[in-house]
Amino acid sequence: MFDIDGVYNTQNDRIWAADHDEANEKGGVHQKKKFPQKVMVWLGVCSKGVSPLVIFDEGTVCFFFLFYYCYAFNQGTVDHARYIKEVLPVALKYGNHVFGNDWTFQQDGARPHIHQLTQQWCHDNFPAFIDKDYWPPNSPDLNPLDYCIWDEFVKVIDWNKVTSKPTMIQELKRAVKKIRKNVVFESCASWTNRLYRMSQNNGNYLT
Repeated sequence: MFDIDGVYNTQNDRIWAADHDEANEKGGVHQKKKFPQKVMVWLGVCSKGVSPLVIFDEGTVCFFFLFYYCYAFNQGTVDHARYIKEVLPVALKYGNHVFGNDWTFQQDGARPHIHQLTQQWCHDNFPAFIDKDYWPPNSPDLNPLDYCIWDEFVKVIDWNKVTSKPTMIQELKRAVKKIRKNVVFESCASWTNRLYRMSQNNGNYLT
């Protein structure tokens, strides 16, 4: 979920300062609207690049052309019916375009993903699919989007141009094209090693 106030991490983005004024000068004080406008997005990734970006906006779905797809992750809240209708066909179309019939669809354990109808759709349509019983329900250490790509995406957004929901959508469409392919490749290349390390750690989070 993106909002027009930008992105910062109150836990990790720390500023050392003697007082409030010095912290503000160093960028440590952030103003935030009480009810900022938000945009929900979906994105997929594989070693060849990122998928089309799906933007959920007041009941509509917008996407634009990028080539590559393998792993899936959903930001925000979407029910299973909307996920099946608006996201999975996009994943299937572009996955088949890039990989033919030799690829595997994997997603996390968000509620729309594990719904019985979603699982059935995936089994019936994807060439191969890792269902919810064979994948951790919450696996940020095994999701390139979680451990790398979302941060890369945020960095290439020009937040000075984001002043409203329409400008946010426009900037997201521009910025996703700027995600560096070498970063995507390296994040996916580390996936096998991460999977091995997690198996050696009894399935616990990596440190």
